[in-house]
Amino acid sequence: MLVVDDQELFRRGLTMLLTAEPGIEVTGEAGDGDEGTALASAVAPDVVLLDIRMPKRTGIEACASIKQAVPSAKIIMLTVSDEEADLYEAVKSGASGYLLKDSSIEEVAQAVRVVADGQSLISPSMAVKLIDEFKQMSRPERDHVPGLRLTERELEVLRFVAKGLNNREIAKHLFISENTVKNHVRNILEKLQLHSRMEAVMYAVREKLLDLP
Repeated sequence: MLVVDDQELFRRGLTMLLTAEPGIEVTGEAGDGDEGTALASAVAPDVVLLDIRMPKRTGIEACASIKQAVPSAKIIMLTVSDEEADLYEAVKSGASGYLLKDSSIEEVAQAVRVVADGQSLISPSMAVKLIDEFKQMSRPERDHVPGLRLTERELEVLRFVAKGLNNREIAKHLFISENTVKNHVRNILEKLQLHSRMEAVMYAVREKLLDLP
């Protein structure tokens, strides 16, 4: 994985702490968005930790560039920003995780493991804001059939993804293998031209594929 942050002391400290975590290997670090994008393109990491506020290229811009260059890379935004706009832009750019910098090292390490496994994760305080935005998004009437390009089974899987279930839990509910669920999720993202499970959740709510309280 890579750590990209313009604050050298924070970046070095985070790298040192994550290296000590079992199952996590930090293969490089960068101090700005351009350097982070170039490094990610060169080494194709599984996970990239990105700060949002960086010189030369913002974390949001770097996120989009990295996802384009290395589609398999999972991006976690690690930032001091709790602005809803930053969260939404991060999701649209393909981020799989969004953590605030006051998170503990254990929370950051767990986020790395979770997104590496294909799941999504955001700070609890930001999750509340995201849910509120989902509610707003679900209100306007749509003038087309939602999920028209998806099969019935794919719609079922998408609804469970939108409810926050992981692949193992979805497989148990639908009595299919976990590998089959992974294939369905991949097909859903490809058909809808989405970059992450978080974007799939936003799509599901916008198209009224599940009910929010």
